[in-house]
Amino acid sequence: MSAAVNYAGLSLWHETARDSFVPRPALEGDLSCDVAIVGAGYTGLWTAYYLARARPDLRIVVLEAESAGFGASGRNGGWCSALFPASQEKLAAMTSPEEAAAQHRAMRGSVDEVVRVAEAEGIEADVVKGGTLVLARTAPQLVRARAEAAAAAASGTDDVTLLSAADARARLNATGVLGATYTPDCAALHPAKLARGLATTVERYGVTVHERTRVTAIRPHEAVTERGTVRADVVVRATEGYTAALPGLSRAVIPVYSLIVATEPLPTSVWDEIGLAQRETFSDHRHLIVYGQRTADDRLVFGGRGAPYPFASRISAQHERNAAVFGKLRSTLVEMFPVLHGARFTHAWGGALGIARDWCASVGLDTETGLAWAGGYVGDGVSTTNLAGRTLRDLVLGSPTDLTALPWVGHRSPDWEPEPLRWLGVNVGLRAMTLADGEERLTGRPSLLARAVAPLLG
Repeated sequence: MSAAVNYAGLSLWHETARDSFVPRPALEGDLSCDVAIVGAGYTGLWTAYYLARARPDLRIVVLEAESAGFGASGRNGGWCSALFPASQEKLAAMTSPEEAAAQHRAMRGSVDEVVRVAEAEGIEADVVKGGTLVLARTAPQLVRARAEAAAAAASGTDDVTLLSAADARARLNATGVLGATYTPDCAALHPAKLARGLATTVERYGVTVHERTRVTAIRPHEAVTERGTVRADVVVRATEGYTAALPGLSRAVIPVYSLIVATEPLPTSVWDEIGLAQRETFSDHRHLIVYGQRTADDRLVFGGRGAPYPFASRISAQHERNAAVFGKLRSTLVEMFPVLHGARFTHAWGGALGIARDWCASVGLDTETGLAWAGGYVGDGVSTTNLAGRTLRDLVLGSPTDLTALPWVGHRSPDWEPEPLRWLGVNVGLRAMTLADGEERLTGRPSLLARAVAPLLG
């Protein structure tokens, strides 16, 4: 099978990226540079972009095991949101309310920055900033919606609005809607088009991207590959869900799989019934995360967690295909929107996202070793990677800024437990969230199980 067919078949996004996926040249022997970046996903590409724009004289090399946008950056649900993996309350407890608020403002700004760069660089990634609707479809979900809106108001932000049932249904006509929260801080986009467009853009600014070049070890000032060693003043680890495969990092960030299904392009009459006229992204306030968007070609893309965590953090294509989870996603979508009954589902795929032990993303640079990193986005990486790229630029250039003072900078998450403890713990937690949603449907009250398990799940 050719490389083009292989990569184009990874997801709907890859298939429709209008890209030939001809591999860029692999590394051929040892070399030296100023900055070596391991991983050509969003983190690596944003970092390369901002460094090249700030310092065109820097020799920047990106090393990618497969193809740019191969992993989560090319396969995600297409939400560029202001969500940060750790809540404001958690960040405030770790640092201070002021620093937590600064992180939140930076995340909101990152959404607009992604939109700005895509437009400025001519990256046609189908970007529309329509915001996010999170429905409340049970009484306990409505309690959480009201609490979220109240917390936003108490913090002095204007980014979460509580909608009545009628107002929510006018925008997204799902079954059982009792209300919703709405935030304007989210753009729907085509993930693979953004990733592939960024790769082309950084090359235009003088960055070298080596594909089919797997890094087997990261050491101070060195990235070791199967094809040679790259020596650099700074080596940036931008490997997210694939981090555990690197020596010494098997317990740093674990891969958890999220799966997605997509419908055929739907006719106008169906969209008139469903809504999403502004291409809002959507979810609901259940415990087991789901997420959806209306694509530029009028498909409905819908994903969620629920796939089991693989023992010992093993990455395998077989984990990306789970018939039971795909079936549940399809049935959930039809249950939410009965007008989809009989609609054809054309695509199903998945991929690994990265989770740190305390569910808090981080970014940093050790100036003594020259080792930099960013990751642990828990699936909220489309915008967080942009913030990471700008922050790494400032750290690498030694420029103290408002970004380098944010609370996630230099944060060190604890390691995950050794196996089989983490396999048991993570999978029990995932199963508990499913049971918690069932408990709430039966009792009509907020889940006691979810309250008990929540501290273990960040």
